[in-house]
Amino acid sequence: MSIRKTVRFGLIGLGLMGKEFASAVARWCHLIDDGPVPEITAICNRSDQAAREWFTGNFDSIRLVTGDYHELIESDLVDAVYCAVPHDLHERYYIDILRAGKHLLGEKPFGIDAAANGAILEEIRKHPDLIVRCSSEFPYYPGAKRMIEWIQSGAYGRLMEVRAGFHHSSDMDLSKPINWKRMIERNGAYGSMGDLGFHTHHIPLRMGWKPQTVWADLLNIATERPDHTGAMVPCKTWDNAVITCRCLDPVYGAPFSMVLETKRMAPGQTNTWFIEVYGTAGSARFSTHDPRSFFHLETTGREQGWTRVDIGADFWTPSITGGIFETGFSDAFQQMIAAYLSEFASAGAPHPFRCGSPEETGMSHTILTAACESDRTGKRIDIDL
Repeated sequence: MSIRKTVRFGLIGLGLMGKEFASAVARWCHLIDDGPVPEITAICNRSDQAAREWFTGNFDSIRLVTGDYHELIESDLVDAVYCAVPHDLHERYYIDILRAGKHLLGEKPFGIDAAANGAILEEIRKHPDLIVRCSSEFPYYPGAKRMIEWIQSGAYGRLMEVRAGFHHSSDMDLSKPINWKRMIERNGAYGSMGDLGFHTHHIPLRMGWKPQTVWADLLNIATERPDHTGAMVPCKTWDNAVITCRCLDPVYGAPFSMVLETKRMAPGQTNTWFIEVYGTAGSARFSTHDPRSFFHLETTGREQGWTRVDIGADFWTPSITGGIFETGFSDAFQQMIAAYLSEFASAGAPHPFRCGSPEETGMSHTILTAACESDRTGKRIDIDL
């Protein structure tokens, strides 16, 4: 039996996503490929002792626990870093990680704004030997995989419209206390677009669907929220955003519309990500609201009917889960990490759908910056991707 490569991870940020990463690592035997294996060797957060104890109590592999991320990235115990920190820290943390010679899987949006993103991308170009990717889990759902394969087959004919979105409803509770994602100085001027936007951009950009114009309708619905004392304070970030883009079909060279939605106040939704593609020859749609189902149709005349396919557990990286069983977010998250680790393999074919690239985060920032300008001016903004 061959010895599999081990990639030693340091985690910066031990919140919800840090725990999700660790949980995926803990059940790595779930996957049945022969690719690299992740190991958590170091963790870092500023002050939450309970979070640290959760990690050290569950992972005997951890050798370094620190409140100083510099100590983690300079450690010989760490090969790669998963960094999940607020957006205002991305530029400094990501650049320091790269300068320390560590591979990086970072959270979106890769910088609080376009300037921060540009600085990160400039530093990445100085380290071509490092594997740097942006976290984006949803393309690793079996239904999203089926959608990507359907798109790549060209079954849609000429594109008419693409819709992609991410909807939450937790902010419908107006008594929910303000947190960093609702603070413009920490989350950025993008609001919901910064935290959710790359999730909606990842597949379209990878398919070559690059907007030429952007028009945006941005709403700040909950203009104030209680702070930790209960006092009402201003909440200045965008809650909901609808961006309408004009794109060119890369095959036919004809224009089509692409609508990108990011909503924190979407009644009835918990954590719904979706993509819909409509074309002259066929159409398809997938939503995590119905994660077992992939819908498609073939255009044969004036009337068509949707076909629902129950796809089960059909992953990019094979797993022990039987094909008849359901999948969820934790499965998709583990599949994303497997896609990232596949780039550490010394041999074999590249992963069919790699994690978000730094260049794609740059394109995402261009879209979001234009969306802010469009809302401010009321004009459609030309962009060049």
